Amino acid sequence: MLTSSTFSYAIGLILQSIAARRTITSNSIERGLVIRLATDRCYAWGLAAQVAGFLLAFYARETLPVYLVQAAACAAVGVAAVMGAVAFGWRVTRAEAAVLAVLTVALVLLAGAAEPSRVTAVPPATGWVLTALLASCLALAPAAWRARGAVPLAGLAGAAFAVLAVASRPLPALDVTALPLQPLAWLTLAAAAVGQILLAAALQRGSTTSAGSAMDAVTMVAASAAGLALVGDRIADGRTAWLVVGLILVVAGVLAMARVGTVVGEPIRHTDNDVADQPITQGNAR
Repeated sequence: MLTSSTFSYAIGLILQSIAARRTITSNSIERGLVIRLATDRCYAWGLAAQVAGFLLAFYARETLPVYLVQAAACAAVGVAAVMGAVAFGWRVTRAEAAVLAVLTVALVLLAGAAEPSRVTAVPPATGWVLTALLASCLALAPAAWRARGAVPLAGLAGAAFAVLAVASRPLPALDVTALPLQPLAWLTLAAAAVGQILLAAALQRGSTTSAGSAMDAVTMVAASAAGLALVGDRIADGRTAWLVVGLILVVAGVLAMARVGTVVGEPIRHTDNDVADQPITQGNAR
């Protein structure tokens, strides 16, 4: 299930990036951005892939700790590089291949450190802490939008997705009919919406790897720490070092991918009435 989730996230990241980079960029808040993206078929398919990845990860969290599920999601930026090479002929460098190897090792370590457990309820204070974090993302969004580059927006998107990951941890164990009455269910949906909007804005002004890597690094650290501290994620006996090394390797890997990655960095041939042969590069976004 985690593998399928990773591939779905990777597909969504590529498609959403292609769609977002076709819009006109600006350093001011564009209220029509979400509307334009919503009518773009490429973005719609990318969003559908992201939703599929979320659902697969959602049910994986029923028994698996947040840090393992999020690590699999973080690997999507590396998988996107390989998929881009296969589907669009993008070049995968030796440095990218090395990063993919690091991410693979990290996933093995985290899988070995994971102690399966079911979480059916969390203290009310946990919900308030997560709500405050999401509110902070919204409060900082205008300043991040005015800043240059994708990293500030992508970092806030990562924090919002961390809220989503932790808030949704107890939900798969509950009956579906009980979800509408759960505040954490509504917080999960709110975090998903905020994260998607911030990610779309980040992808509009930066490469897939720069935005995706910054987002994943923040999500990985924040979600893992909150999962262990707030919802009772467990570590297998004697394997705390595996967890620490695995987390370090995941964060280092996704940040390194931002420097060496070439995803959505070469010309893409669009069909129908799309712009043809337009280079999709980070410099082109400014």
